[in-house]
Amino acid sequence: MRKIAIVGSGQAGLLAAHGLVKAGYDVTLYSDRTPEQWLNESKPTGSAARFDMALEFERELGLAFWEDAAPRGQAAHVTACAAPGNRLLTLTGRLERPFMAIDLRLQSHRWMLELEARGGKIEIEPVTVARLDQIAAENDLTVVAAGRGDLCNLFERDAARSAHTQAQRNVVMMCVTGPKLGFDGVPLLPVKFNLLAGLGEAFWIPYHHKDVGPSWNCLIEAIPGGPLDRFQGAASGEEIVAIAKGLVKELIPWDHEWFRTATLSDRHGWQNGRIVPTVRKPVGRLPSGRIVTPLGDTAMSLDPIGGQGANSGNKMARNLIERVVEHGDRPFDAGWMTRTFERFYARHGGPIDRFNNLLLGGASPGIFHILFAQYGSDGRADNTSGQQALADAFVNNFNDPARLTSILEDVGRVRAFIGQKTGRPWPLALAAGGVGVGIAQLRQRLGLPPGHPGAPAHAGGALA
Repeated sequence: MRKIAIVGSGQAGLLAAHGLVKAGYDVTLYSDRTPEQWLNESKPTGSAARFDMALEFERELGLAFWEDAAPRGQAAHVTACAAPGNRLLTLTGRLERPFMAIDLRLQSHRWMLELEARGGKIEIEPVTVARLDQIAAENDLTVVAAGRGDLCNLFERDAARSAHTQAQRNVVMMCVTGPKLGFDGVPLLPVKFNLLAGLGEAFWIPYHHKDVGPSWNCLIEAIPGGPLDRFQGAASGEEIVAIAKGLVKELIPWDHEWFRTATLSDRHGWQNGRIVPTVRKPVGRLPSGRIVTPLGDTAMSLDPIGGQGANSGNKMARNLIERVVEHGDRPFDAGWMTRTFERFYARHGGPIDRFNNLLLGGASPGIFHILFAQYGSDGRADNTSGQQALADAFVNNFNDPARLTSILEDVGRVRAFIGQKTGRPWPLALAAGGVGVGIAQLRQRLGLPPGHPGAPAHAGGALA
């Protein structure tokens, strides 16, 4: 039986451990905290929203313990703003199958206990580079799934694939309870995106919290130095929620009534920081010359704007397990590590990274075309229009970014795609959307609600 070590007890590491135990390998997982410390003393490392392709892997491994308890997100509702208080347009796209976001602390706690019950071994200790070298000496393969911690420095930044050298957003995350599960005018439970041109984004994600159950995970992604960037120096989750309430009231007033009852779900349920999007090379060399390979955020750090971090980790873990099994008894050398990552990157990693970077860049020409041509989508089950089909196609790209990302990068292909989905020449589709958007702009100038599909009937501007 070949021995494999996995360093890290977050989502990707635990999925890989479970998959390799199931495949018959001798697996030892190294964690810097116990299951109980994960559950009771840790901050969530992200919202961990997963779409169906990623969730299906968890179901295959028998780890989908919250299917009947967690809220199921069925759609995405986007409000794109030309300026603070000015709602340019909305999009409501239906997902083919639901997404879920499970509190990672609850998940790691349960999955660690389950791993031991299924025959995996767990060692509780912080792993330094020197200790990692010892672990690598004792195992046929050592995988580093330690998030974005110090062990990331073992893996060289891939300059050709890393589009950014600095964080593009300052990010705060808060687990909150209080707001109702749903939004007036939106027929399905969605993740709600507010896109504020030149300022950043605010996302409201249906969430299953370890203590309060169905609730919300809220992210605010602020362009550094802009009006959304007010959380620097905030020292507690309560302070972050209070600042967020003020921001919503001022800049996203249509969601103020929904958000005003928000309270922190637990004292650890928040984060405040930044992420430099980075793709790393798949071979790390230790002082002894032994080699290790990265997994999850250690291999690819993603800004959370596209909700792709946990999805990428799941897909990367599946790819790793398949490649380990295919490799048989041969050595896990640097060539194998490189080929393994390249297989993932070609199928999933590249499209994920490029889609995320498109979103970080704001409304690219391709996305701009899609947003205008789909105007009129409302997510209703009886809406069989071309606009709804276009909105649905855009939203389902979050499940599998390989579907649409290459099209979104090419305006010519976007125009052809609009024609295909709407059944009309793309200039007519854009013109029809433009008429609807123009009417909404006029209504707002007159002090009226914009009348967008799914938009709350707030007249716009700051609340008194």
